[in-house]
Amino acid sequence: MTDPGAAVEALCDLLEVEEIDTDLFRGSASPEGPGRVFGGQVVAQALAAAARSLAEGMTGEAHRAHSLHAYFLRAGDTTRPIIYRVLRDFDGGSFANRRVVAVQAGRPILNLAASFHRREEGFSHAAPPPQVLPPEQCPDFAQALAALGQKMPDAMAERLAAFDVRPGPPASQGAAEGQAGMPSQYFWFRLAAPIAADPVRQRVILAYASDFALVTTALLPHPIAYFSPKLQGASLDHALWFHADPPIDDWLLYTMDSPWAGGARGFARGAVFDRAGGLIASVAQEGLIRVRTDKR
Repeated sequence: MTDPGAAVEALCDLLEVEEIDTDLFRGSASPEGPGRVFGGQVVAQALAAAARSLAEGMTGEAHRAHSLHAYFLRAGDTTRPIIYRVLRDFDGGSFANRRVVAVQAGRPILNLAASFHRREEGFSHAAPPPQVLPPEQCPDFAQALAALGQKMPDAMAERLAAFDVRPGPPASQGAAEGQAGMPSQYFWFRLAAPIAADPVRQRVILAYASDFALVTTALLPHPIAYFSPKLQGASLDHALWFHADPPIDDWLLYTMDSPWAGGARGFARGAVFDRAGGLIASVAQEGLIRVRTDKR
């Protein structure tokens, strides 16, 4: 069994980018075996690179990421590091903007734009959280999949090792083969061990976790499982808005719904709440959900 503290430390190391030149950063290769890089990893490392590029005096309490918008262009290779080139589009008194291009083998695999805002007082309101089961009454992720007759892939087990994830009924990852459900789901999650995280790291880790299961919500009304060999699935884009500092080592509720799917694409929305019911972040994503017609 993976040590939770070691898994959290490994995740933090993975999401810590190395500066190799001015506005040029390198992200570590994924610890997973050979395959496609998890989209949340690339988004999180790109956000970390954007935050590292902020001018002196613009980090910490001054400017914090409030939104990001990313497009996945190509599948990344888990066996190779990723290079992040940052463009400093704007540094202002209230806002700063960065563009980031993630590159492997000389080809872009992701484009990301991030905006940072100096903290200000202003009008305030927020949607309340839905009434759901508390995390103590939800099974862990492996148990939820087993109840559906599915086994967690090794790469996903490695990816989730740093987190305690508790899906609510109906369980995450969709209906069993031949069944269908409503296009909404939720789960609770937190880091598997506490860490001392600053606002930058909190946002980077939440960006990583925000890609968990979101696009699978678009499959719930349809009689196919996300891990089915009949399905070709991939994230196409990802948008995230931070409303508050996310307490990533305490329970966070991630609620998701899918108002539309069509043309081999599915759209899903998400909201992240803290244990007290405060709205921490909003998420949106479109993904490829193509039914395979060949025998590959």
